[in-house]
Amino acid sequence: MAQTQQQTQPQQRKITAPPVNPETQAFWDAAGDGKLLYKKCAACGEPHFYPRPHCPFCFSDKVEWQEASGRGTIYTYSVMRRAPVPYAIAYVELAEGPRMMTNIVGCPQTPEALVLDMALEVTFERQTDQITLPLFKPAAGQ
Repeated sequence: MAQTQQQTQPQQRKITAPPVNPETQAFWDAAGDGKLLYKKCAACGEPHFYPRPHCPFCFSDKVEWQEASGRGTIYTYSVMRRAPVPYAIAYVELAEGPRMMTNIVGCPQTPEALVLDMALEVTFERQTDQITLPLFKPAAGQ
């Protein structure tokens, strides 16, 4: 009698879409177009993330949207093992400087394969008709 191997597909975790407000609308619109944005202060030159109307460094209201390259590295991470579908969240340091909290996806051995300073690249996952999330996965060659 021949034995057959049963393959299982990895479970996908549903991420709740965040609320959209006037301060973040441009960020979510860009993510829907496959672009990652952050803000940079025109007064002091500091890049920052999360989107807000004032610079967290000098409190100027002269902040401008910038398009990120989509490259970054793991600054720190945490693995949620007790969840129905284990997952990893991380602060990713963008190549442009600011750090953003996000989920790490596309890593078959997650979380065992994750290491600090691991090279990542952005990927986008549509959650609703209005929200596409920027997530990060290991960069090609990792």
